[in-house]
Amino acid sequence: MPETDIQQLLSECAKDEASLKRLQEAFSELSRKAENLRLLEAAIRNDYDSILITEMSLEQPGPKIVYVNDGFTKMSGYTREEAVGQTPRILQGPKTDRTVLDKLKYSLLNGRAFFGQTINYRKDGSEFVNQWDIHPLLDEHGNITHWVSYQHDITERKRAELSVLNTNADTEELYEDSKRTIVDLAENGAVVGANKAFREMIGYHKEELSDVYIWDLMPLKFGKSLKVQFDRLWKEEFSQGRTYRMMLKHKNGLPVQVEIQTKKMDLSTGLFVRCDVRNLTLRKRILNTLKKRTTDYTRMFERKVDFNYGLILDHENKFRFKWLSDGFRKVTGFSVEECLHPEGWRDLVHPDDRGMVAEHVLKAFDGLSSTITYRIVTKDGSVRKIMDYAKADSYDDDGNPQAIVASAIDITNRKETTV
Repeated sequence: MPETDIQQLLSECAKDEASLKRLQEAFSELSRKAENLRLLEAAIRNDYDSILITEMSLEQPGPKIVYVNDGFTKMSGYTREEAVGQTPRILQGPKTDRTVLDKLKYSLLNGRAFFGQTINYRKDGSEFVNQWDIHPLLDEHGNITHWVSYQHDITERKRAELSVLNTNADTEELYEDSKRTIVDLAENGAVVGANKAFREMIGYHKEELSDVYIWDLMPLKFGKSLKVQFDRLWKEEFSQGRTYRMMLKHKNGLPVQVEIQTKKMDLSTGLFVRCDVRNLTLRKRILNTLKKRTTDYTRMFERKVDFNYGLILDHENKFRFKWLSDGFRKVTGFSVEECLHPEGWRDLVHPDDRGMVAEHVLKAFDGLSSTITYRIVTKDGSVRKIMDYAKADSYDDDGNPQAIVASAIDITNRKETTV
């Protein structure tokens, strides 16, 4: 929605200048948070193509997707509307490794992060190799509320690695353009190569790394420790492809916590250790931002709700109220019992608005959240304006929504939605 239209809507929903100011401040704060999230997502592009968030529940048909970023839509071919409400199974197919999926489920059931890769499928049916990095998202009490999955299409990387194995070659172009964050170390700890993603992460130019050892890029106490252990690590561990956590130091002095996976490479250029690096500091910032963003939006929807209701599809495939909250009578004049019959919702909605309300409800039954403003006719015949937010609430064994839950706000006189 254009900025001018948003400001016009805020003006219409404000009962006075004070309310308008509070609405504008709330909108500005949400816009700022959205921009921060966009910048954080842009910053992680060197590590992962997409971010996907699912519900906590692992019961059949699987955790529902509640958020995807633009990277996910580009990688998979699914739009945000098509993905939200589905499960990550939409990416699975004949060649998806069941063993990997079982390990993933075991890790999540035990509340642990998971790192792995398998073949997934885009919307058009084409295959790609998907690398996951999945972490639990916790609330203030330490309880898992969602899972955050960082995903990366490593198809080209796999092809490149196969080429390296077959030809014993590693081109500079492939090395520089790789979406991986890579630093190569010689036997004495010298940095013999670092691609663009690694250099951007620590803030150095290529020429500045020509006479640098890996411990020179670390805070002093961590660097001293690694320097002492490096010879032993080179001889005993690096060739086994182990994973380590360590602290690097950006050129500006700020610490950067990373996780590296090592692999010894014996190419025509010599023997060295290749380190795949993941920026844990940036990941923590993104997790915190996503967590706060979810909390903020939940609070926005929960404020000033006048009544809640649930809708189901009956045996004739018609919408029907399943329940109505206590505030319903105050807004409409009808008792709950008077509107639980099959035509209850239809009788309540203004005749001219029934079509768009039906589309609003169907969208929620398709698994997509929806917000709409429409009119109702109260028991005394007066017309009131309602702002309504609806989403799927329960699902059948095939993952199809069977009921929706919604929150309604009377904006006829109060003209207030979020403050």
